[in-house]
Amino acid sequence: MPKINRYEDIDQVEREARKDYIDRHSPFIQCAGVARKGEKFAVTVRMGNAYQHPDDSDHYIRSIQLYNGQTLLAEASFPAGTLGGDGAKGQAEVTFNLVPTTDKLSLTALSYCTKHGLWECDPVEVTVEG
Repeated sequence: MPKINRYEDIDQVEREARKDYIDRHSPFIQCAGVARKGEKFAVTVRMGNAYQHPDDSDHYIRSIQLYNGQTLLAEASFPAGTLGGDGAKGQAEVTFNLVPTTDKLSLTALSYCTKHGLWECDPVEVTVEG
């Protein structure tokens, strides 16, 4: 099993380079806190909060996965060059439209960097009404 890295609160990290490394590799989930059962619900996963990730042929974000607990809900794959290639930097981002069927969602995103491995965000809890 590959090593899974997790986001750390960058305010507690001393060096700017370490902040940059952690932030640019961490997926962040953006969505409303409440969804309606049986209706489309948009969940955006963005790589990095304040820092951008390189898009080189040997160092780029290859994929983003979205889970509800241990169930894979969606996955997006990116080839090298998606964000411009040749040293370009950017924040890979994807919006998944889900249709909730349960009373709550416990969403977690995983991302894979071709150089620094697998990264996981903290779970985001969503209440499902109706």
